Amino acid sequence: MKKKKIIITGGAGFIGSHLAEKVHNLGHNVIVIDNFSAGNLENLNKLKKKIKIIKADIKNSIEINKYFKKVDIVFHLAALADIVPSIQKPTDYFEANVVGTYNILNACVLNNVKKIVYTASASCYGISKDLPTKESSKTNTEYPYALTKKLGEDMVLHWGKVYNLNFTSLRLFNVYGPRSRTSGTYGAMFGVFLAQKLANKPFTIVGSGNQCRDFTFVTDVVDAFILAGFKKKSKNEIFNVGSGIPVSVNKIASLLKGKKIYIPKRPGEPFKTFADISRIKSKLKWKPKVKIEDGIRVMLKNINYWKKAPVWNSKTIQTATKDWFKYLK
Repeated sequence: MKKKKIIITGGAGFIGSHLAEKVHNLGHNVIVIDNFSAGNLENLNKLKKKIKIIKADIKNSIEINKYFKKVDIVFHLAALADIVPSIQKPTDYFEANVVGTYNILNACVLNNVKKIVYTASASCYGISKDLPTKESSKTNTEYPYALTKKLGEDMVLHWGKVYNLNFTSLRLFNVYGPRSRTSGTYGAMFGVFLAQKLANKPFTIVGSGNQCRDFTFVTDVVDAFILAGFKKKSKNEIFNVGSGIPVSVNKIASLLKGKKIYIPKRPGEPFKTFADISRIKSKLKWKPKVKIEDGIRVMLKNINYWKKAPVWNSKTIQTATKDWFKYLK
């Protein structure tokens, strides 16, 4: 494979840092652009002297444009995540996820970048009636986070049509693995559970725990990014990226081996997410390799990563649940 110049926005984050490692190990020149509002420089410890790390904000077009010269592929992962904070601060989400994506797209066009891979979200489907959910299923963006990510995807498709920019958009379902987020009241479920496990606290489960999610291990997701970026046949496509096997929250808690406590269900959340991944299997020859049992085993081996995580307990989760109800009134 010919050596390429690659930009990864949000490359200090959970998925971005794993992707940066993989792309570097494949022999390419990597530039990470991150404002470190959510990303962590420690995630790039192994790469600090091997890749270029730029502290910059994608909301500032002048600040980032100069880094796109002679770039072959852009993996665009930088974004603000979470639902409730997006309801509280919709302007922040619009600026980061929509204006930021606009700036990335313009930088690509101005510098003749050959390919962009956009990180979309399965939240665009809302509470889907189509299970498993296909890429052609109806989208229903219920909250600002989902809306801003979908607007970003719509711009990517539009720039592809108008400016002939080669793109692939990956709609990620629930991604888990080492380095996943623990911060914020609505941090990733695995991060919350592992922080609770380290603190010898019971796992706080929202609702009955019978709700199912399509959990996908981070290395499988990174493989999807690599295929989407480097495979010549991947052009102007949208793909779901999931395991295709929904797993209940109760099962996750059992695999993590801890006690459980149950708190009120949050309204407005789907009971099940279930990706139809037949398209990406067919077009990119991608398929998930890591079973949930094996993925959790890896996370438990890396549990020390979560020692710096905030201690989660029923009180903090209940407060968060009250906030959820408040913003749905």
